[in-house]
Amino acid sequence: MEFAAGWISGAAGLVVGHPMDTVKVRLQTQTRYKGIFDCVARIYAHEGITGFFKGMSFPVLSIAFSNSVVFGSYSNALDYLTQSQYAQCSKENSATAAAVFTAGCFSGLAQVLVLAPIDLVKVRLQNQMNGRWGVGADKYRGPVHCVAVILKEDGPRGLFRGMGALALRDVPCYGLYFLPYELICKALTESGKEPGTFAVLAAGGTAGVVTWACATPMDVVKARLQMSGAGGPVYRGVLHCISVSLRQEGVRVFFKGLLLNSLRAFPVNAITFLCYESLTRAGTSPP
Repeated sequence: MEFAAGWISGAAGLVVGHPMDTVKVRLQTQTRYKGIFDCVARIYAHEGITGFFKGMSFPVLSIAFSNSVVFGSYSNALDYLTQSQYAQCSKENSATAAAVFTAGCFSGLAQVLVLAPIDLVKVRLQNQMNGRWGVGADKYRGPVHCVAVILKEDGPRGLFRGMGALALRDVPCYGLYFLPYELICKALTESGKEPGTFAVLAAGGTAGVVTWACATPMDVVKARLQMSGAGGPVYRGVLHCISVSLRQEGVRVFFKGLLLNSLRAFPVNAITFLCYESLTRAGTSPP
């Protein structure tokens, strides 16, 4: 039930946040834009509303699956660490902060292998503009063609480009993701009761903002590595990408997209957690 709820909630969150994610990816991987509003205006002027939803058809199902891995792995890891059911952990506040953080880190690790190829295809499609690439020539006709081209050019390993940066981003950050959620839910919920709608929305949204504030620097590195060899600058690895980006653009480069990440994170994660909690309760409540 937790895996199914994670899948559906992930799809709902993705649809809400994808337009801002497209703007964020363009800002992180291209230098042609002066800022958020310039990027939004150019995308709308040249590509219309559909430009903000590029690359969404592929991850709307696949990232939903990745989200199901995150929530399913987290709840099962927390069950194992606390030797109790997830619902009881939430209700009786018996899960320690260390257990929540560890279970979150495990969920981040579990989904990296699933997410890496999906995120690579998404980033490449988001950088593709009508009739041309933002950083090179037009290359992909869609997600399936994108996968085929990557396999032809780089082999199976090419689908996992940027996975190291993705792991460095997601493993610790998913520990942070669930920790503020559990703490805020606990603070806003009376003892012995389930968290209400307001508590779940507030906790989920705050958890998303805190997580992305910490994840943005490595998110920039991850996106640049994923575009490496696809018309963008070529990097030899995480450390090389960090050093070159720092030397050419300064420390500020690692915070590109931070504002957008934060603005997107609150509604996306509030909706994701609300859907997840509602579905798990509906699926586990007695008839």
